[in-house]
This record gives sequence, C-alpha cells and structure tokens, in this order.
Amino acid sequence: MPIRQDDNQPNRRFGIVNIILIGLGALLLFSSLFPNQNMQIPRVPYSLFIDQVNDGEVKRAYITQEQIRYELNGAEEGAPSVLATTPIFDMDLPQRLESKGVEFAAAPPKKPNFFSTILSWVVPPLIFILVLQFFARRSMGGGGAQGALSFTKSKAKVYVPDDESKVTFEDVAGVDEAKDELTEIVDFLKKPERYTDIGARIPKGVLLVGPPGTGKTLLSKAVAGEAEVPFFIISGSEFVELFVGAGAARVRDLFEQAKKKAPCIIFIDELDAIGKSRSGSMGVVGGNDEREQTLNQLLTEMDGFASADKPVIVLAATNQPEVLDAALLRPGRFDRQVLVDRPDLSGRKTILEIYTKKVKLAETIDLDSIAQATSGFAGADLANMVNEAALLAARAKRKSVEQQDLSEAIERVVAGLEKKSRVLQDDEKKVVAYHEVGHAIVGHLMPGGSKVAKISIVPRGMSALGYTLQLPTEERFLNSKDELKGQIATLLGGRSAEEVVFGKITTGASNDLQRATDIAEQMVGTFGMSDILGPLAYDKQGGGQFLGNGNNPRRSVSDATAQAIDKEVRDLVDDAHETALNILRNNLPLLESISQKILQEEVIEGEDLKNLLAETKMPA
Repeated sequence: MPIRQDDNQPNRRFGIVNIILIGLGALLLFSSLFPNQNMQIPRVPYSLFIDQVNDGEVKRAYITQEQIRYELNGAEEGAPSVLATTPIFDMDLPQRLESKGVEFAAAPPKKPNFFSTILSWVVPPLIFILVLQFFARRSMGGGGAQGALSFTKSKAKVYVPDDESKVTFEDVAGVDEAKDELTEIVDFLKKPERYTDIGARIPKGVLLVGPPGTGKTLLSKAVAGEAEVPFFIISGSEFVELFVGAGAARVRDLFEQAKKKAPCIIFIDELDAIGKSRSGSMGVVGGNDEREQTLNQLLTEMDGFASADKPVIVLAATNQPEVLDAALLRPGRFDRQVLVDRPDLSGRKTILEIYTKKVKLAETIDLDSIAQATSGFAGADLANMVNEAALLAARAKRKSVEQQDLSEAIERVVAGLEKKSRVLQDDEKKVVAYHEVGHAIVGHLMPGGSKVAKISIVPRGMSALGYTLQLPTEERFLNSKDELKGQIATLLGGRSAEEVVFGKITTGASNDLQRATDIAEQMVGTFGMSDILGPLAYDKQGGGQFLGNGNNPRRSVSDATAQAIDKEVRDLVDDAHETALNILRNNLPLLESISQKILQEEVIEGEDLKNLLAETKMPA
C-alpha cells in the first residue's frame, strides 16, 4: 500500500553553524600544534633552585602557587636565562631570598590566549544551538529549517492508490447499504457540477459507525480508490501531543494541506479519541484541556473549509458514537452517519468469496454452510478465519484448503486453540462429559433458530474444558420471550446435568451462570418482558453498544422496585433451571448413553449427533 508522509522537508546540508564549528576545530588544532611560548620555560628541581639562591646566581623571582619562575644573573651563552620550578611548603623562602638580595614578587598576570578566548566565548553558545538543532531535526524526522516548530505539523499520510493496491467497492462486501450511501460522495468528487447545478450541497462530513472489524477503514479507502483523489489518513490519537496547542495546530495544518490538494478526502480514524463530549467526566465545558482545544479547532475548520469548486470531504470512523460531542454530529459538520454493521448471510458469503480467492480451495468446499455457521462474524473475523484455515491446511501438508480446515478455523475463532496437552483426571473428564451433553439435550429441545452441531470434551482456549457448539439455522434479528428463556435453560443445562447425575455441582458452570443472569436482567430491565414490572426500561442504554459492553447502569429506582427487579430476575433463572432439570430427568437414559460415547470418542458431531439427539423427549 503506497502510503507516504506528506511533508516538504529540505535535504540536509552543511549550515553556517557547521562551518563555524569546523573552523573552531581547525583553530584548536593549530593552537595545539603551536603552543604558547610561555609553556617552553625549562623546569628544574626545587633543590637546584635553592642552591642557586644560596650561591647568589638568582637575580629576581616571580612566585605563584603553581610555580616559581626566576631569572639568573649572567647565564652562560646558549644556556637559558629564565627557569622555573615547582614550589614546596617552605616558610623560610622569603627570608632566604631577601638575605641574598633577590628581587621577588607575585607573578604578573598571563597574557590572554587568543584561541582560548574564542573557545570560551563562542563554543558554549554554539553547543546550545546544536542541541536545539538536533531536537528540531528529531521532531521533524529529518533535517530542515522548519524543525523548531515541526511538532505542530500534521502527521497525516497521503494514500496514493496505484493499479496494484487500489481498493474499490468491488473489494468491499457485506455493507451494501453503506456503499450506496458513499456512492454519492464518489459521484460528487468526480462530477460536482451534476449536484451544484441543481443547487444540492454534498455533505461536508460522513461518519462511519459500527463494531470493530466491519470494514470502516477499508470502505473509506474504497471511496478514495473510486473517486481517484488524494486521500489523507490520520488517527484521532495523532492529533493530541504533549505540547499544549499542538493538536489544534495539527488540525489547521491538515486542512491547509487538504485545501492545496482539493478535491480530496480526509479520513480520521478513531474519531472518539478527540471528539468526546466536552461535558463529560474529563472536565468542564470551556476548560483548557488539550483534547478540547483540538476538538474546537476541528469544529472551526469543518465550518469554514468547504468550497464548491474544490471540495474537501471528511470521512471519520468510530465504534463509540454515543460518546461524541453533539456539536460534532450536527448538520453542517458530520451531516451523514452511515452504519457499517456485521454482514448478514449473503454478505458473509460474498466476503468469504473475496478472501478465499487468495487461497487454494478444494473443489468440495461449501461456502454456504460456512457462511451459515459464522453468524455474528465481522469482515475481519472472516478474513482471520480463512487465514487460520490456510495455516491448518499447510500444517497438515495439504495442497489446498478443505472443508474440515474451515470448520476447525471457526472453532478456533469462537472457542480458542485446542489444548490437547491439558490432561484431565478421569473424574473431571466424566463431569465435563455429562455437563456438555446436558447443554446439548436441553438446547436441542428449546425453541429458536439454532441447532446443536458439535459436542467436544477437548479443552480449548484459556479456560474451556469442553464446549457445545450451536449453529444458527436461519438469520434471526428478533428474539421472543420464550426463546430467551430457552437460551437461559440451555445455559443451565450443564449445571443441571451435574445435579441430576452426581448430586453435586462444580465450578465449571461459572461462565454459564454469568451469561444466564445477563440475559435475565436484560429481559426485565431492558426488554420489559416482566408481567409484574410491566413494559418499562430500568436499565440505561449506556456506552459500548458496538464494543460488547453489556454493563448498562440501572436507573435510579426505589428500594421496592429494585427488590422487585431482583425477584423477577431470580424467578426467570429459577424457572429455566427447573425446565432444564425436568428435561434431563425425562431423558436420563439418553444422557447416560451419549455421555459414555463422548467419553470414548471425545467429539461427536454431524449425522451421528443428529441421530442421537433425535431421541430426546419433551416432558409431559
């Protein structure tokens, strides 16, 4: 994918600071090669100096703490007339010099060294300038004269599609409605006069919302590929920086670059990183929070950048639309919100056809059954599943991907990696077998659009010691009260089997109990399915509707109402538990026979399982 950083940085070259530093280095080298003459005075031992003083050979002396420099009275021709020695602690030296008539005094100050003066005054400021230049280049990712404030430059990358990496609407499947919405954007960028002549105004911003992995980023690239215009990519988190005001400056720089290359598209991924409501828990409206300043600048730019002849369209993606600021979602900014949801049955089949083109498939592959078995999978999940199937086929040294590879890949995505190394004790294995068969028998008799497709007591994932796989037989978007009660009963079927067979319970049903309680709470508090409490919603639909966060806070209710809600939830779970117990007691011989068979084979699926479960009977 050809993505490049859109910056106009000059090439590195020697500047005046580098030239000065080279010159100073040459001066320093010159001064070391030709040292000061003061450093050429011969040094003699202190004892020789005392002897010369006693003999009257010393004419005058200059004394410092570091050395004694003295002049001789009539040195021989060719001999040095000035000598130096290192002083020692000698309290009698002044009297000795005075008695011998030697002139002595403190040494005169040294003459300033030209090179030392230059180095002491010039080098420290230059070092400071070099440090600034280094950090400026680091912040720009290279050299250049603009480095001092380069952290305010936009970090957006420009996606320039070529023939090989170009993404079009043909590469995106399962989101037909979203593609239809975005087709207008493409038409406007190609032929804006068709809309402007009639007086229509294309939306300034389009917000793509949906669960993770549904193809929001891929869809935006397809828009750029279809429109054949420059495409700026940036994440919301890349605006926020340590420096105050950097985020707002980067927003300004991004839109300035976009105006120069208009018509173009700006794509902001994870918009919620900067677009969260300003009245939320992060602070008070009007504060100086860096994130809030960045959002304010984005709102300002989206108000004033539009141009009819050179349009700049902002695409953004988020999976948390409920936390976005209201000013960001109003008409005139993000005029249009497009839902990019998980694909339906036909969409999943089309997505599978796209991704399976990249792998070698066996002729016996049935994509219809795979699409049927992957209900709730997003596009990224399907891509990962196909890749897992290809890895499994390669690991088994097969030349092509077979149906069993795709089926195993589905289980790996849903339940996790098979843990054959996790060896269970015989009594634990027996409990797991009866537990899973209990799920299967109860689930087979419950209403709804799912069927039991596989029972396994092979551990998978991090904590699953066994699992019962239920696959949908049809696309369902609504669930009745009886179907939800059936789901609770199915979840409690494993624990009920332990009670019926062993007369005791284990910790293996912890996840089943959690899910069953969640369904019961939603039936009472969210769906209004309680005959006593009536059609009222006692849970707030909070955040995380696309992130799978089911912890909706309860509204403020009276103590009596809270007790009534708890009682209704308990009654729903108790009724489902009793239903599961009655079914298993009525099918106890079948429970025993299937459990003994799965203890021997570890896995039962396909026609064998279908024939066994066909013998189940509903209690009278």
